[in-house]
Amino acid sequence: MKLVLLLILAYLLGAIPNGVWIGKIFFHTDIRKAGSGNIGTTNTYRVPGPIAGTTVMVLDIAKGTVATLLPTWFHITTVSPLLFGLMAILGHTFSVFDGFKGGKAVATSAGMLLAYNPVFFLIACLLFISFIYLTSMVSLASMISFSIITILSILFHDVYLSIIAIALTIFVFYRHRTNIKRIREGTENMVPFGLGFKRRNRNASK
Repeated sequence: MKLVLLLILAYLLGAIPNGVWIGKIFFHTDIRKAGSGNIGTTNTYRVPGPIAGTTVMVLDIAKGTVATLLPTWFHITTVSPLLFGLMAILGHTFSVFDGFKGGKAVATSAGMLLAYNPVFFLIACLLFISFIYLTSMVSLASMISFSIITILSILFHDVYLSIIAIALTIFVFYRHRTNIKRIREGTENMVPFGLGFKRRNRNASK
């Protein structure tokens, strides 16, 4: 019974739509009706601004971290803590508080990784930052980072993390399918810095 209740709690933690609530309460804006319409960090940065975006990023990461730590705090040893992190990710992407809609699972997945393997989390952060600078695209940086962490998980023979990482990478690519289409067309949204942004501006000015 304790296991089931904690799994439900992990889902509910993940289901908290930080972007929606922060946008509405503090900025009187429904980010689902502006920008890309997504409730995650990137669209929150784009619509209410960097303070809201940073807050949402930290809170979405925290959801994954806290959920993954629940079995440690409550002395559950019969299942992998990754299962609790996965429940938070499901909550984030299919939120009961948002009509079973949600974000793209990037920040919450990073939070799960922080709790489960802090070294991999740091590697993921370095990869993400590097690829944002190289491409100026959050979507592409996310997909590449997920792919590399999955490969590293397999190479280091972490079976549980490998299985979940493969599943999440496939899911993240699926959730970014419209971004992939825009990347191919050369119309994907870019952050206002980095080599990709400079290259697009240079080509536009020719």
